[in-house]
Amino acid sequence: MKVYTKRGDQGTTQLIGGTRVLKSSLRLESYGTVDELNSYMGLLRDLIDNEELVEQILEIQDRLFTIGSHLASDPNHSVMKLPEITTDDVELLEKWIDKLFEEFEPLRMFVLPGGHPVVSHCHIARCICRRAERVCVDLSQTEEVEPIIIKYLNRLSDYIYTLSRKQAKDLKAVEKPWVARK
Repeated sequence: MKVYTKRGDQGTTQLIGGTRVLKSSLRLESYGTVDELNSYMGLLRDLIDNEELVEQILEIQDRLFTIGSHLASDPNHSVMKLPEITTDDVELLEKWIDKLFEEFEPLRMFVLPGGHPVVSHCHIARCICRRAERVCVDLSQTEEVEPIIIKYLNRLSDYIYTLSRKQAKDLKAVEKPWVARK
């Protein structure tokens, strides 16, 4: 099997279910952004030196592939049985967030992204996650998007923020608070 099919040379691609859509469609933007996030989570997995967090990221990457498959599926024509994303997945993120938050003081202000390359990469992943969430919300205004997908992405951005704080603590990076000018 070859990697290239040449069927997309005219700017269209096929969804699960057979429907062809423009590569610029909001549906493709949604699962493309989730794919971008998944790739960035892979970078974080490679940078983080904590086996428990690496295992969490692997679980997240699996869930992002599941979300991507749902977004790449035509809800009106696909009969393929896809893996499910459930409230248990969201609750697992919440459990991890709560456990991580026990390790540091809650912030009373925003922090500027940075302090260490790993922390900075966490913040970039958080921004990509927020963009994926926004695109999925936008898509949901005109096409079917399972609400659990939006909920998962929302909670995932919270997890990634918490991960950035954990990395800042472990790497002894200084978190610079944002202080608004008067």
